Amino acid sequence: MDKSAMLELDNQLCFALYACAREVTKLYRPFLDELGLTYTQYVTLLALWEKDEVPVKELGRRLYLDSGTLTPLLKKLEAMGLLRRERDPQDERSVIVRLTGDGRALKERATDIPERVFCQTSLTPDGIVALREQLRKLTAEVHTQTCDPG
Repeated sequence: MDKSAMLELDNQLCFALYACAREVTKLYRPFLDELGLTYTQYVTLLALWEKDEVPVKELGRRLYLDSGTLTPLLKKLEAMGLLRRERDPQDERSVIVRLTGDGRALKERATDIPERVFCQTSLTPDGIVALREQLRKLTAEVHTQTCDPG
């Protein structure tokens, strides 16, 4: 492919991933609206339902979010009564995030969201698993490596 064609929008990996992510996120919107959550709030709760009582830094690493994005998000979820942020008594510099009873209870209302979303795609269950694994692998590679195009 010549260098000019490499600059065409449809030839950009970043744009294909961006457009796909936006469209998939849109599939979640009606289901998350029922819960009063944004997509970013939802994935934050998913991480906490999986592992509760985690330091903010660990949660940020898990979600690939920096503190400038994560802090206001956690404040909003705290104002909604879904979690609490508390200083770690062993290390005052660390803040621990804990789900509240309401935050844990919301998990039950969210259990059917993945299936409802996947039903709106043309992917098979095996196709979803394969695509998810390929995206995880790409994310890990991009996160840990740089390359010299020269």
